[in-house]
Amino acid sequence: MVKLLSDAQVKEFENVSMADGIATLARHFPGQVVFSTSLGQEDQVILHQLHEHKIPTRIFTLDTGRLFNESYDLLSLSQAKYGERIEVFFPNHKDVENYAKENGVNGFYHSAENRKLCCHIRKVLPLNRALEGARVWITGLRADQSDNRKSMNILEWDEAKELYKYNPLLRWSLREVIDYLKKNKVPYNPLHDKGFISIGCAPCTRALEPGEDARAGRWWWETSHKECGLHEHQ
Repeated sequence: MVKLLSDAQVKEFENVSMADGIATLARHFPGQVVFSTSLGQEDQVILHQLHEHKIPTRIFTLDTGRLFNESYDLLSLSQAKYGERIEVFFPNHKDVENYAKENGVNGFYHSAENRKLCCHIRKVLPLNRALEGARVWITGLRADQSDNRKSMNILEWDEAKELYKYNPLLRWSLREVIDYLKKNKVPYNPLHDKGFISIGCAPCTRALEPGEDARAGRWWWETSHKECGLHEHQ
């Protein structure tokens, strides 16, 4: 697919507010802008902005089947508070069953390859279905979350998925995110107050120790870079 915005248009998104950026993309690509929320602190900021500014955007989340109960509670609370329809995408049950049969229910602990396959089945494949027909994918990524994310741009072309990826919080600090949540009384996962910064599946997420970076609590038994395949950056 040919890129639909000029380089000059893409560069303009570096200096506009989140609401203006999303609204501009919604005008350029009506009905084709989607927001994927993992229900993390950053995504709750974006959800609040979408509701506050009434920007037409399809919203979805991925239910891997291994989430914390607190994540489900937040999903329910957020839908009730904002009145937004958040679509839920699940993994294919046959893929999950085959994985468990071949690797065990908790086979992701046995090797990095097993873990990445589990993420692929439970997250990447459902994401691909959720993004079908989209031209813009809004995420809550921040540059200081990992080395991989430092090289990203606020608006960039995702060659593999053939769409634009909009990361409006890329330059925000964690402190700015937390301050926004408190100031605007935005609901968030209570696990964040217990040392969990990045929250994913329950078996693969732990609270941080003092001095650890934001991704250290994800797949902590691995020494590889901490990505699941959703946001690999070439």
